[in-house]
Amino acid sequence: MGGETRMAPAISAGKALAGFFLSGFLYALLGAVLPAWGYHRDPPEFITIGNCFLSLAVGVIAAHQVAALILARRTLRFLLVSACCFGCAGLCALALVAPPAHWGWRLAGLAVIGLAVGLLNNGLFHALAPYAHARTVALGGVWYGLGCLAVTVLVAGTFYVYTVPSILILMAVAPALFAGLYAQPALAGRMQAPHPDLKQVFRDFHSLGAVLSAALLFFQFGNEWSIAGWLPLFLVRRLGMSPPASLGLLSLYWATLLVGRAIAILVLPRVPAGRLLGSSVLLAICGCLMLALTNNAFGAGMGLVLLGAGFASIYPLLAERIGNRFPYYHPVFFTGIFSFALFGGLLAPAVLGYAAAAGGIRIVMVLPLLGTCMVFALLALIRLEAKVTGR
Repeated sequence: MGGETRMAPAISAGKALAGFFLSGFLYALLGAVLPAWGYHRDPPEFITIGNCFLSLAVGVIAAHQVAALILARRTLRFLLVSACCFGCAGLCALALVAPPAHWGWRLAGLAVIGLAVGLLNNGLFHALAPYAHARTVALGGVWYGLGCLAVTVLVAGTFYVYTVPSILILMAVAPALFAGLYAQPALAGRMQAPHPDLKQVFRDFHSLGAVLSAALLFFQFGNEWSIAGWLPLFLVRRLGMSPPASLGLLSLYWATLLVGRAIAILVLPRVPAGRLLGSSVLLAICGCLMLALTNNAFGAGMGLVLLGAGFASIYPLLAERIGNRFPYYHPVFFTGIFSFALFGGLLAPAVLGYAAAAGGIRIVMVLPLLGTCMVFALLALIRLEAKVTGR
């Protein structure tokens, strides 16, 4: 497999990048829908919320093996259509088991959503293989953020207009449309660039540089999704905001992250990476502290803007570093490292649920602050490893 070329399924780069919109749309669903399910009310159900995030994470990780089995027997188009169908089915299932149905049924529906997200990401990275470079992967992150913003705005705008089952069924239209998009026959073939032997890919994944990069993404996604998953509940219970207003501030967070990520891609060639990363971490720390200490909506909004601006550039910068460090890109590598990061993104809010059950809602802002400090330490280690190895 190391040096052969083969005909890749003809999925354009535009269609593949647009698929990350659906990935973000499904992935950010839980953080936006928790207030609609009534989890902001007393008595607090923090452990149940943690179980919800954990169930979603299990689906994402399980999808990695399921995708490998599908690709061994069927086409990439079949994988992408299957992922979209799972997403549509998961949303419809959640519509049927909204509260007051037992929370265990919602865990099953969320696991299906996680499976859909994992299958979709796996297929999208394989589809991007002929076009793959660091900038393409970073653009996928922009589409991903746009999907996160879209689902949050949708829930916020329909909170008092439709019932929760109606909102979820409306959401199911998105994966159904993408299933139709990916079900279209390929118009032309494209020769896929030769890949290195998979042993080389996994050997590099076990190198110190790859492990540090994976750990950095793990903690950074954990930071981002700790905020995204718990922010509405934190604002309602800590500041007394209404659920739609809290979702509006979550939309501000996603918008800042999205705009900042797009700007980071533009300025990457012109600004030293070390300076940009250092500034990002400092902004994120200031944002965490402001959000933890504020007692009003304006302070919360300012803290979220700082957080979004701080978090925005880390993923594009790391994608660029991975692209330079592993220039022969293989979709297995990026899919594995991205799935690992997504798992961290859901494991962190799950842990927060269990911690909040013991220490209260205030603890929600502690983990992102500690995680941001960990990101700073990992960045220093990555720079040191690059200097020592000369890469």
